[in-house]
Parts: sequence; C-alpha cells; structure tokens
Amino acid sequence: MTTTSPPNQATPSTSRRAITITLAIIAALVVAFFAFSNLYADWLWYEQLGFDSVLVTQWTARVTMFLVGFFAMAVPVWIAIQLAYRLRPVYARLSSQLDRYQEVVEPLRRLAMWGIPAFFGFFAGFAASSQWETTWLWLNGVATDVADPEFGLDTGFYLFAMPFYSAVVGFVSAVLLICLLVTAVVSYLYGSVRVGQRELRISKSARIQLAVLAGLYLLVQAASLWLDRYRNLVEDSDRITGASYIDVNAIIPGQAILAVIAALVAVLFFVTAIIGRWRYPLIATALLIVSSLVVGVAYPWFVFNVQVRPNQQTLEMPYFERNLEATKAAYGIDDLERTDFEAVTDVEPGQLREDADTTASIRIMDPAIINPTVRQIEQYRSYYQFTDPLDVDRYEIDGQSQDAVVSVRELNLDQLGNAASWYNTTLVYTHGYGLVAAKGNERTADGNPVFIERGIPVTGELSEIGDGFEPRVYFGEYSPTYSIVGAPADRAPIELDYPSGEDGANETKTTFEGDGGPSVGNMFNRLIYALKFQATDLLFSDAINDDSQILYDRDPLTRVQKAAPYLELDNDPYPSVVDGRIVWIVDGYTLSSNYPYSSTVSLSDAISDSTNPTPTVALDNINYIRNSVKATVDAYDGSVTLYAWDTEDPLLQAWQKVYPSTLEPISEMSGELMSHVRYPTDLFKVQRAMLGNYHVEDAQSLYQRDNAWKTPNDPQEDSQLQPPYYLTMQMPGQENPAYSMFTTFIPGGEDTRNVLMGYLAVDSDAGAEDGTKAEDYGSLRMLIVDAETPVPGPGQVQNTFNADPGVSSFVNILQQGQSQVLNGNLLTLPVGGGLLYVQPVFVQSSGATKLPTLQKVLVGFGDEVAFEDTLQDALDVLFGGDSGAVTGDEGVTPADPIDPDAPVDPDAPVTPVVPVDEYQSALDAARDAMTARQAALQAGDLTAFAEADKDLTAAVETLLRLSEQGAGTDGGSTDGE
Repeated sequence: MTTTSPPNQATPSTSRRAITITLAIIAALVVAFFAFSNLYADWLWYEQLGFDSVLVTQWTARVTMFLVGFFAMAVPVWIAIQLAYRLRPVYARLSSQLDRYQEVVEPLRRLAMWGIPAFFGFFAGFAASSQWETTWLWLNGVATDVADPEFGLDTGFYLFAMPFYSAVVGFVSAVLLICLLVTAVVSYLYGSVRVGQRELRISKSARIQLAVLAGLYLLVQAASLWLDRYRNLVEDSDRITGASYIDVNAIIPGQAILAVIAALVAVLFFVTAIIGRWRYPLIATALLIVSSLVVGVAYPWFVFNVQVRPNQQTLEMPYFERNLEATKAAYGIDDLERTDFEAVTDVEPGQLREDADTTASIRIMDPAIINPTVRQIEQYRSYYQFTDPLDVDRYEIDGQSQDAVVSVRELNLDQLGNAASWYNTTLVYTHGYGLVAAKGNERTADGNPVFIERGIPVTGELSEIGDGFEPRVYFGEYSPTYSIVGAPADRAPIELDYPSGEDGANETKTTFEGDGGPSVGNMFNRLIYALKFQATDLLFSDAINDDSQILYDRDPLTRVQKAAPYLELDNDPYPSVVDGRIVWIVDGYTLSSNYPYSSTVSLSDAISDSTNPTPTVALDNINYIRNSVKATVDAYDGSVTLYAWDTEDPLLQAWQKVYPSTLEPISEMSGELMSHVRYPTDLFKVQRAMLGNYHVEDAQSLYQRDNAWKTPNDPQEDSQLQPPYYLTMQMPGQENPAYSMFTTFIPGGEDTRNVLMGYLAVDSDAGAEDGTKAEDYGSLRMLIVDAETPVPGPGQVQNTFNADPGVSSFVNILQQGQSQVLNGNLLTLPVGGGLLYVQPVFVQSSGATKLPTLQKVLVGFGDEVAFEDTLQDALDVLFGGDSGAVTGDEGVTPADPIDPDAPVDPDAPVTPVVPVDEYQSALDAARDAMTARQAALQAGDLTAFAEADKDLTAAVETLLRLSEQGAGTDGGSTDGE
C-alpha cells in the first residue's frame, strides 16, 4: 500500500499574492513618481522665475478647498447613512424582495458605509477646489464705494461676495440632496420606510431624519431665492443687463415672497419631525409650487402685457438710465470727450498746413503686408523668421518721436529639415538674434522700408541707445519648446549665435550667461525633465554639464499668464528696446461678469477683427474690464516683471492680497519703459464695441436706438471688422500730436449707408518720466460727425478707389503680367477740417519669391481721389498742387533714372535704363488696347476683339521687357522685383 502526499496549495497561492502586491506597489510608486515629477518641475520653474509664492498660494488654496469640499460632503453623507442604519427597526417584517436585497448588500455594508461618503467626497472636493479663486476673492474682497441703484449695496458685494454665496448655496443644496437620497435608500432597504398595500409607512427615526433634511433643503432654497433678487442686477433682461421695470416691480418682490414661503414650509417640515404629521408640509410644498407659478410666471406676464408694453418707454427710462451709467463706468468710457465735428468735403490748396505734424507721421509701411519684404532683406538664413503681422512701436530718434514697424528675428526650426536632430534643436539652435525696426512713415526709392535697426550683428539707432545692448532673443513668440544652455567659462561654446564671424568664419558661437531656467546640472533634475519632455537624450547627453539650465515655457504670454494667472492677457504682445535690452511688453486685464447694471459683451467677438479673427479667451461674457497690469518679459533671460498699472481697480486690489509681493508699483517703471507703454489694443476694441450703442448721452436715445453705430468691416477682409491703428496725430482740440489709436464708426444695422458717424481716438502715450503716467494717457476723444454733410465710410472709399480709372488701369495692367497688387491698411485722419483717407498700395511678384514694395499711395478727401507714387505727391495733387502737408516720403523720387551729371561709382553694377517715354508709350498702348478689347466684347465683334487682344499682348510683352531692364513709370520696376 502506497501513500501520496496531497499537493501543497498554499505556496503558489502565497507567491502569487506576494507578486500581485509587489506589482501593485511598484505601479503605485511609478504613478506617484510621475505625479511628483510634474509638481516638482512646476516648482523648479516658478522658483527660478521668482514667483514660487504664486505656486504655493495655488497649491495651498486648492488643497484647502479640496479638504473643505471633501469633508463638507463626506461627513454629512456618512452621518446620514449611519443614522439611517443604526435607527432602523430591529424586528421589522420585510418582504422577500427586500430580504434578497439585504443578502446582496450586507456583505458590502461596511465598505459602502465608508466608500459612498468617500466617493461623493472626492467629487465634491474637486468641485470645491475649482472654486478656490471665488473663495479667495471673497476673503480678500474690497469695497468700491459705489452703490448699486436698486438695493444700495456696494458693488464689491456683486464682484466678490455674490459669486461666493451662489457657489456655497449650490454646494450645500447638492449635499442635502445626496443626504436625502442615501437616507431614503438605506431606510427602504432596512425597513424604516415600507411601501405596500397602497400605503407608505415611515418609522419615527426615519421620519425625523427625512423631515429635518427636507426642511434644511428648503431653507437653502429660500436663501437661494433671496440671493436671486441680487442676481437680477447682473443678468440680461429684454434689452439691457440689469433689473428692468418688470424685474423691480414683479420678479424681485415675487422672489422675496417665495423665499419667505419656502422658509415657512421648511418650518413645517421641522414641526413634522416632532409631531409626525406629513399632511401640512406636503400641502405647503404644493402651495409653494403653485405660488412659484403664480408669483414667478403669471404675475410678471400680466404686468408686462397689461402695464409695461403699452407704456414701455416711460416705465423703462429709469432702468435704461441705470444701465447707461453703469456700462460706461464698468468699461471705462464714462469720461469720453465728445466733439461735434462738421467735416468739410471740399479741397483747396494749403488745406493741410496746420496739420503738417500729423501728416508727417502717417504710416505708409503696413505691418500686415511688408513681412515678406523684411524677411527677404533681413532673414539671412532660412532658420530665422519674423512675426506676421509685424508690431508697431515708437522711438525717439534725434529728439523726435518716430513711429516704427518692428519685429525680433526669431528661430524657425521647421526649416532645419534633416538637420533637426535633438542635439541641434536643443543645444545649438537656442535663440534668435536682434530686432529689426523700420520707419513707418518713410520708404526708399524702390518702395522698401527705411530701417533704423537691422543686420547681423545688429547696427542702427536702437542698439546705440545706452551701453551694452543685448541682441539675443532666448524668449519669444516662436522660441523652441525647450533648450538647454549654459556651460563653464572654460568650455567651448556650442550655441549658434549668428551666421557670420571674424576672419571669414561661417558662424559665431556663444554661451548663455543669464539665469533663465531651472538647473539640470544634477541627474535627478535631468530625470525629472526627461520625463516631462519624453526625451531620454536629456539623461545621456555629454553636452549637459553642471552649469546647464533648461529654458521652456518661453512665449511671453505663457510666462506672464503663469506668473499672474488671474489676468486675461492682450493678444498683441510687442517687443521694445528698453535700457539696452529687448523686452516684451504685455497688457493684462482684470475681468468680471458681475458688475450691476452693466451690459454684457462677448469678449471674443469684441476683439475679433481681420488681424485676429479667432481669439481665445478664458472668460468670454464680461461686463467689466480694466487694464490693471503692465508686464515685461526680458527676451534674454525671460525674467517677468509685473507692474500695478490701475491701482484703483478693486479686482486688482483683491488679487494683490491673494498674491502679495508679486506686483511692482508703477513708481518702479523707468522713463524709457514708460515711453514704450501704450494703450492696449484689446481694451480699445471692447470699448469701441460698447460705444456703438453707449456713445449716447441720454437713456431715451439708448432705448430708441435712433443713433446706433457699428465698427465697419475691413475693406480688404469684408467678413471681419477693421482693426484699430496706432498713429502719431493731433486730434481737433489737442495742442500737440500724440501717439494715439483710432477707429471709425458707421450707422448700425444691416444694409445701411457706409458713411462716417463717429471717429474715436485714445491717447496712447504714457509719457517718458520715471514712474509717472502722462496726464492725458487713456483719454478717449470722440468726433461726432455732422450727418448733414455725409462723409464716406471706409467701405465706400475703398469702392471709390477701386473704381477710379487710373487705379483700375494700373491694377489690370499689372495683373496681366507676373505681379499682384496689395492694398494696405486704409487709414482715416481728421485733418484739414475734414477726414482724409490714406491707403498705401504694394506690388509683389506672383511667383514663389514674395517681395511687396510700396509703389503707389491712394488718398481721398470728400469726393476727390488722388493716386501717386508718394504720399507727398498724392496729397499735393489732391489739394490743388500744394497741400501744405509734410510727409515722411517728402523728397523721395521712386527709382529715378541715373543722373548723367552724378558721379559714377566704378564698382557699382551697371543697370540698363530705358527712357521713361518708351515705358509710358507702352503703358498707354496697353490701356488703349484694354479699352478697345472691352468695347469689342460688349459689341460682339470677335474680329475687333482679336485685334485688340493682340495689341494688348504686344504692349504687355513690351512692359515686361522694360521691367526686366529696370524701367518703370519713372524709371523703376512695375512688378516690384
């Protein structure tokens, strides 16, 4: 007889369990390390930038609010479950179905009693965490000393307290509803609530618990109804934002009545918890529902149709007046300076003499068009690029303010092709180089920009300002995702500085010497960033050393947004040379949608135009905006400085308490920085959007919309609004020209006349004194154009330009060849007692190489139009031979033939010159042939059409031959090549 030992089952089972536990622990550690690595990378970035207090504040607030939300939800739910279970009837007779439910639930009961509260607690914690900013603003809110016209409450209540109270009421309502739900389920499962034989039986303990919860819920709803009374002042009514007549006289009193009724019903539920009679609170609840229909729906409907509609204008006037005043205050347009402007439309010699300072600064170099020209002249290598469109700034040159078109030369790593290895894109190509600036009001003889700063290495007026100009651009709008820079002084540089060098070298190398990013000099930090950027090369590259730094999040908007997360940033940051450094200047806004009686606007719609058709914003529907912060980002080391620009803004005052020590006072701004600060574009766009309706001075006009305006569409992009423009000019009533931004208005509505109704300008010059804002900065000036003398609007003027025989002939002839005609920005200027339109016209090849050059300038005044080679010539022709104006291109003769008496440079290349009369003859022949061809086509004479077409072809071939030889209408090229 043999015996066999039973198999040992315990060992494999124990091994599998140990392996499973080990793998779970490893997986948890890996997940935890990934989470830690992200948090630690953020900490390193903020600490290096000097804004670690911002991150600490956010982490502290989020964790605190998560814990508050978690326990505020989990504890009441846990108590509700515990009470419902512990107070269950012990000997209750349950149905067989409930017995089966309990058999399923009972093994999981202990887990459910803790798991369900934790489950809801986590969701509530995350929801509360997302509301930390609302809570912190409430804790740090300030008074505005402005009372709302209905309840007399400080507007700070609406900006800070009301959003918090609304969030609390919503949160508490959710907690009570979930407590009611779990109480009902547990009570039903364990027999405290029994349904059967057409009756409902509730035990005493369940009755008390359910009645108390229902009473608390109704009390919260009463508080919500009471709070709704105040919310009426920030919600849109029929035509305005804020409480109208029907709100004040029907809805708000109704909400107060319903709040009282809800509180009384809550008291009845508390009474039921004691005496056990459900009839009274249930009847009262039904009456509450009926009352809400009568008081909240039927009565307002009755008041509107019987009382308001027949007398709407009379009854609504006080509320439209409230809306008018509040909207102007909330958008900063209450100090608008209005001037009635009787525009003249006739022209006469010398008419612009008194406006010579303005005409001298008219920008004829369009930043939206000349980017290809600047790129062709200043790019040097394919891996450089410029912003498109270019930016606009101004500089003091030889004691005179000079409007300029500017851009920094940044990297374009997409052009590296096969050379785009990790080593090259991370360690070699790390930065752009230099800033290019051209005069906005001048041109060369061949139609190119006149540069005041250019080249590699940099040369010009701007790099000579101050000592030690730093041209390198490590932080810009197109910087690489990340770069690794820095090395000991004895190590050979590997970063490409610029593509030229001494003694015929192909390139110059450099090493970053600033403090621009977190250190990756140790292996742990390298591991952190290898995980962040999914790049193992970070771990194994020999080029990384103890002094290495990693630069990332390099876009100026990104850096400012992370340093000041409470700001909405302007979409147009721009570079300037300040104290020998290239810095990006960024405007930051504080926004709200809770300013009482102020009308709401869609921020994305208001700032959308042909230069920014699809903007993205964090908060879209707003009714309050302030340019509260000016920020700078150093293009070399990425340092961010925030300046408190509008210290009277209550939102900024509150955020300064939330993030102390992150903002510098305006007194710290240097005079040179102040000279480059400007009135922000997006704020001006929002203000002009509101002024379309709110330029009026009385509520009756606002109600009747008898003088509504709108911003005209861009004549070049008819589906988008025309953008505002910066220009140094002198408005009627101003003593001196000032750097300003302007826009125009035409009648509102659809299919209306395209005539000017208003002209808005804002003084954008902040001055040049240390820490002192210019007195007139931000002054809004509105010209109200007299309707008796219609002045054509931009769209009408553009049509007039296009229909002019000289213009159309010029365009058609060029389009027969290999050229394209590009119309520049159509500027509107209040000079000469009327409104002058100026539009530069550029010509570029239709081939692969785009080089737009300024060839013509269109001007219009009243019904008169002129089309000449220079702005000076065009104005003189328009105003009878002598406009009296002085322009930036005065004295420029486009592409003059070579003067035979001029000294000859023996090293200069020889360019064939064709007499002007030969070119003009060919031009006239082409024009005559086009006219004959069109006439033959309309007459149906195919023979004549063929002959005219043959003549046109011959004339165009002659023009192209002359163009290749360098001739033009005045001896220059017609196609801009």
